[in-house]
Amino acid sequence: MTSGDEILPTRRELRTHADRVTRSSSRQVPTSSSAPQRWSRRRSVLGVFAAFAAVGFVAAYAGPTGLAISQASAEEAPPVSLYASSMADIQTRVVAGDAEPAEPRDLDRGGYTVYVEPKPTPTPEPEPEPVITAVDAAVPAEPVAPAEPVVWTLPFVTPDPGSAQAIAYDMVKARGWGDDEFSCLVALWNKESGWRVNAYNASSGAYGIPQSLPGSKMATAGADWETNPATQITWGLGYISGRYGAPCGAWAHSQSVGWY
Repeated sequence: MTSGDEILPTRRELRTHADRVTRSSSRQVPTSSSAPQRWSRRRSVLGVFAAFAAVGFVAAYAGPTGLAISQASAEEAPPVSLYASSMADIQTRVVAGDAEPAEPRDLDRGGYTVYVEPKPTPTPEPEPEPVITAVDAAVPAEPVAPAEPVVWTLPFVTPDPGSAQAIAYDMVKARGWGDDEFSCLVALWNKESGWRVNAYNASSGAYGIPQSLPGSKMATAGADWETNPATQITWGLGYISGRYGAPCGAWAHSQSVGWY
């Protein structure tokens, strides 16, 4: 390609120059062994020159035209990158017969529900029934006898000489009762009066060691029933013998209902 100011040889000039070169080379007669080599070298030079001349002619003719075509195509459409064309192909879709492109689908997560399959409730397995063997069926279980209640025996305490308990002990022996009956008598009157001659219950009116109700009943045993322990004990033993048979019977009744 050349600029417009340069003057290039035409085809006729190139042909005339080639003929002149050919005639001048034919007039020369080789005088030595190097003549064929010079001739071949000249022909190759001429061939190269002719090729360059042809290329220059073609470039001169096609240069302005090609430049104009390339400028026109550059002005008609802006260059498009490979990435832009690829993204256009991906993001758009042309469907034959549709006037407008379809709207994109709504991918909102609120429209979805999750279903979780409930776990089945395990069924409780029945407890195995006890296996009864032939030996167990033939021999019945022995009944267990109820435990007998433990009866606490009151200890015997020797009364002080001259005290109310000493007087009562002699009277118990005179009636033929044993030491166990005397122990029951001691426990009974300890609860009722504490073996005090003047013990008085204001709520009921009971009086004396045996807690006679009223206290005046003991007058049948003696006029000094208010102050004499022997008179009170005599009346009390007579009352126990006639109602309960012995002091331990009276003590058991008192333990059961709270009085005798």
